[in-house]
Amino acid sequence: MPSVLDLRGVRVSRQARDLLEGVDLRVEAGEHWALIGPNGAGKTTLLTLCGALGHPSGGTVEVLGERLGRVELRELRTHIGHVDPRHRMLGDNTVAEVVLTGVTGTSDPVPRWEPTPDEADRAVALAESVGLRARVQARWSTLSQGERGRALIARALIADPALLLLDEPATGLDVAAREHLLETVDALRIAHPAIASVTVTHHLEDLPASTTHAMLLRAGRVYATGTSDDVLTSDLVSGAFDFPLAITRDAGRWQARRA
Repeated sequence: MPSVLDLRGVRVSRQARDLLEGVDLRVEAGEHWALIGPNGAGKTTLLTLCGALGHPSGGTVEVLGERLGRVELRELRTHIGHVDPRHRMLGDNTVAEVVLTGVTGTSDPVPRWEPTPDEADRAVALAESVGLRARVQARWSTLSQGERGRALIARALIADPALLLLDEPATGLDVAAREHLLETVDALRIAHPAIASVTVTHHLEDLPASTTHAMLLRAGRVYATGTSDDVLTSDLVSGAFDFPLAITRDAGRWQARRA
């Protein structure tokens, strides 16, 4: 069975500058990776490749067993769930409507499109599963940032993706909302054991306890990669950020402090 993600010798260049160089990444089903590094390290660029939203300048990228450049990207993306807190919509849609856009792969409901009864029921069930039972018919404009994040997770799950990408999902959340969101991510990984995920973040405190692997990026290159316990150490994280940090882990969660 092919890997969920298999990137080999990847290079991405823009305007004669390498944003990524020599990146290898292999993600298997059931693994949950974190991409960590300072601003400009290449995390978002790498996530773009993982989501089949761009092509490398060099090397190969295989997503769900399909090589970019040899596959129709729109179809491939239907098997990838993407959670981006900067998600933009034109309309003030309800939570249920937002979740259902994960079926159509659009930012807003498609005019004259109607979900099947099963799809409508699944949208409600997913919203309830991420703690939005009382907010299924609430409008986007009335949701807190934390509620929006959980709605986007439900949206990403409705198409039963094999790969879930989370792009700084805790951005803009207060402490309570962040904890609720991370509990939701941990729970969905238990409920969907075969799903693989990749999370981009600047902050170790924003990683769920279920994180199994990590990659540290620095200036577009891989600084360290492997299991989370092997990579998220004081020495390696300090080197990636070029700053003395003491990394601790308590009850499965990481913290970073100045050493």
